[in-house]
Amino acid sequence: MELELNNIYKSFGEKQVLTGISLKAKSGEAFGLLGRNGAGKTTTIRILMNVFPANSGEVLVDGKPINYSKVGIGYLPEERGLYPKKPIIEQLVYFAQLKGMKYAPAVKSIDKWLERLGMSEYRNKRLDTLSKGNQQKIQLITALAHNPDIVILDEPFSGLDPVNAQLLKDVVKEEISKGKIVLFSSHQMNYIEEFCDNIAILNGGKVVLQGNLHNIKRNYTRDKLIVKSLTDIEKILTNQSVKFEKSVKRLDSETLILQLNSPDNKQNVMKMLTEHFDIDEIKVFEPSLNDIFVEYAGEQV
Repeated sequence: MELELNNIYKSFGEKQVLTGISLKAKSGEAFGLLGRNGAGKTTTIRILMNVFPANSGEVLVDGKPINYSKVGIGYLPEERGLYPKKPIIEQLVYFAQLKGMKYAPAVKSIDKWLERLGMSEYRNKRLDTLSKGNQQKIQLITALAHNPDIVILDEPFSGLDPVNAQLLKDVVKEEISKGKIVLFSSHQMNYIEEFCDNIAILNGGKVVLQGNLHNIKRNYTRDKLIVKSLTDIEKILTNQSVKFEKSVKRLDSETLILQLNSPDNKQNVMKMLTEHFDIDEIKVFEPSLNDIFVEYAGEQV
């Protein structure tokens, strides 16, 4: 299955919220939808889920307009939306039935997920008796119990302790291995890097960067060097004889990041540094997704 958002535009009144959003995600892959608050992620997700229509553009599955009666979507929202005073099993069955499940299959699926997430003992308890992390696991079951084709996870690791975060990671990997399309929306870049093959960064309602994450990193401008020296950091900082850098950032007492005037200068700069200073390590700076995110989404456009 291939999910495609094709040239989506959306405005509320005179405010243009989305401008030409186009994305593609495939079965068996996780796709990262990134952006600062207000960038358009939530609106994009709501159009995908048919909460409200786009002004123009299409949501397609395998090249055809999506049929929401045949393509199941599971959604874990950032702001959790369950009933605190109601028994957990009643709520889970209710939401599964809203997704078209019959009672008996819904209960069977829910019990399977309660066991998978270590929550069977809470089956008949009220939601407000659970910890925040356990409430989040119950919310996750509402997204997965009906076995959706597309799973949308909005800040799924928020508030989870390391044990539950690992449990959720295992579940996500299982869903990907089943051939689901998993759409991540998160500010926690380490999870995006761990799971997502492809990403899109939104800024001001537009896609400002998208593609394969590995290729994006590989093509990122290689104009920075990491330099480590136990003895000569101060000498490098005060060096006046050779101007090789555009800027210098000190990470700690032994480490600098040098941004070069040109990426073509790397070899010359590395040679000069090793000849004139006592260098313990020097290498080209490899950007993290967080570095790339800050560059492309750091300022609203």
